[in-house]
Amino acid sequence: MIYRKNVGGKEQLVRIAAGAAMVACGLIGLAGNPVGYLIAAVGVVTGLTGIVGYCPACAMAGRKSGGAA
Repeated sequence: MIYRKNVGGKEQLVRIAAGAAMVACGLIGLAGNPVGYLIAAVGVVTGLTGIVGYCPACAMAGRKSGGAA
């Protein structure tokens, strides 16, 4: 798959940290609750967009380059 990065370096770090926090809150803070699993799943997706450097939602909004956060 060929794509152009649309998430900058500082924003990548923020997305990874936020994704990890969401996973922790979902699995530890709301353990066994379906809402907790949903929050954890969204956290995984958020973290992955930070790791990969590409966000499909940003691409749909027309964001072309990875700028500063």
